[in-house]
Amino acid sequence: MREGYDGSGPGAITPDGCSVEVYARLPLYGEPDIIAAAVPEAARLLELGCGVGRMTGPLVERGFTVTAVDESAEMLERVRGARTVRSPIESLELGELFDAVTLTSFLVHAGDEGVRRGLLDTCRRHIGDDGCVIIQREPLDQRARLPYERVDPAGFTVRMSSEPAGDGVDLMRAEYVFPDTVWRQRFLSRALTREAFEAALAESGLRVDRYLTDDGTWVRAVPTA
Repeated sequence: MREGYDGSGPGAITPDGCSVEVYARLPLYGEPDIIAAAVPEAARLLELGCGVGRMTGPLVERGFTVTAVDESAEMLERVRGARTVRSPIESLELGELFDAVTLTSFLVHAGDEGVRRGLLDTCRRHIGDDGCVIIQREPLDQRARLPYERVDPAGFTVRMSSEPAGDGVDLMRAEYVFPDTVWRQRFLSRALTREAFEAALAESGLRVDRYLTDDGTWVRAVPTA
């Protein structure tokens, strides 16, 4: 388990504290539609941090060729319809270029700035000058709303809270309460203003092409000229 990260509950827990079973149970919230509308038709996609393939399968069904990457073997066992690669994202070196890369699940908010830079560098080195990166980031008011409790229409409850861990990093606590069991996770996350987010992109040779949603959560980035 990574320092500052842990998880508990039935089944396999990944090095960053995620429950494989929780991700297998989570519904989709329109993510494949957002991605599909922002990338070329029938594109070759590199999906970083694919988890159990919640988005992988729907993207394959939409005609995309997907290479799905995750560091958890237990997560990758659930992925269907795509080539899979087991690797930490920040050290991935496939030696290939893709039409688009996706970095979702708020991974860009990694508490360690070096890890965040590694994630974005991986995105950049796997696209050509005409490629794009689709990034999911926190809504701008996310931290201000903590702690919160949300009852999902799918029939489970999510509780989130945080406490300062120093140097702009928060220790986040997540609890997923299902009718039959509970999973808990702790992880480190760094809040990013829009300015800080765009500066981080620039460090890796990327820039915002456009924000895809009104709340700024989904972003299409492209290589800097």
